[in-house]
Amino acid sequence: MLRESYPYYLANRPESPNQDLVVIDKYSGEPATRVAMADEAAIDRAIDAAVAAAEPMARMAAYERQEVLMHCVARFQERAEELALALCIEAGKPIRDSRGEVGRLVDTFRVAAEESVRITGEVMPLDISARARGYSGMWKRVPIGPCSFIAPFNFPLNLAAHKVAPALAIGCPFVLKPASLTPIGALLIAEVLAETGLPEGAFSVLPCKRDGARLFTEDDRLKLLSFTGSPGVGWDLKARAGKKPVVLELGGNAAVVVDEDADLEDAVERIVFGAFYQSGQSCIGVQRILAHETVYEALRDKLVAKTASLQMGDPREEDTFIGPMISLGEAERLHGWIESAVARGARLLCGGQREGTMLEATLLEEVPPDEDVVCQEAFGPVAVLSHFSSFDEALDAVNDSVFGLQAGIFTRDLYKMQAAWDRLEVGGVVIGDVPSWRVDHMPYGGVKESGLGREGIRFAMEDMSEVRLLVIRNPG
Repeated sequence: MLRESYPYYLANRPESPNQDLVVIDKYSGEPATRVAMADEAAIDRAIDAAVAAAEPMARMAAYERQEVLMHCVARFQERAEELALALCIEAGKPIRDSRGEVGRLVDTFRVAAEESVRITGEVMPLDISARARGYSGMWKRVPIGPCSFIAPFNFPLNLAAHKVAPALAIGCPFVLKPASLTPIGALLIAEVLAETGLPEGAFSVLPCKRDGARLFTEDDRLKLLSFTGSPGVGWDLKARAGKKPVVLELGGNAAVVVDEDADLEDAVERIVFGAFYQSGQSCIGVQRILAHETVYEALRDKLVAKTASLQMGDPREEDTFIGPMISLGEAERLHGWIESAVARGARLLCGGQREGTMLEATLLEEVPPDEDVVCQEAFGPVAVLSHFSSFDEALDAVNDSVFGLQAGIFTRDLYKMQAAWDRLEVGGVVIGDVPSWRVDHMPYGGVKESGLGREGIRFAMEDMSEVRLLVIRNPG
């Protein structure tokens, strides 16, 4: 169970000036705990502390940064079930998925620990012409300085970890705003970090109201903003961030292509998982299913049977696959999209019913392409089927989107695989699996409305550092 209340963390220390944020059990709808909320004055203090911590953080030896990260790995493993249950309650995530996210949290910190001791530079010969004779150069990476992180509700542990762990690995102090709907995971990470010997001000984790979070974006003392969330919010933050670099991990309406040579049984297992795990609340969840016309009917029937068998209910139960959506408003929104599609001629294959925040796993076909459930980000348990006659047509359909995060391709044809990799306007192409697949050290991010920049530990560390050149002249 959750504790009665949780502090926020300001400059490495817990503070409880209030208990103003009520965290709701997403399944029962009842209050689960209360959390301290930061005001603008507290955020200002945290940024001041991060600025003061920049130099001592940069001076930390690589082994010292690694020790901090490995302490976190050990403590997360020791507290794995506590972390999973907290995630299950605050996010409504089924307990098996919650345990999986804790595993990814551990992976992310472990990879960061490995990368913290292999930050490399390069020796550069500069004598490319006679005028540069006697000159040589070297470059290295140095921390960019205090960073601002804003994390989303759907992966409260691991998506916070993808900001926190690389910052610690490279030596950047940070201030983190967790989602108000799901703040507990980030606060538990902070609780573990507070056990370490990080310099004072190295980290602050501050739940706050959106209208009080101006400094996270606009304050020039912060040297980088990393945001994960909705496109509308993300692009607005970028416009207000000033001169600092911005990394945006935004939304998607990810597509999967099932070609005529695919193993349908395997594809069905992976697609159902990719579309409906954690109630479809993933930016790379399968939303558009494109099947070759020769296998379309067989695939559709298998998908319907598998989807209809999914267990929906209390996320604490071990056999639950579909839990609640994050809020009543989000469930109502998506249910309205489904009803709108059906009213315009779409065929409801299964699901489509809602009770409170619980929305059934839903499959649709023959949906007009301008319906929101096709062209916008559903972010819930719904997927849309369509068919194609040629692989080129399928690739064009995948690209017919304002988003471009990841795509999945079920094909055994090497040349089609290469064509997909060459032509798809996405950040990643996954062959033989769904776009929902991710391992935490790979470069991850999107194009178009899906954002800019890449996460994945080494790639995030590059964003959180700057190249510093040394030139040496030998006058002899």
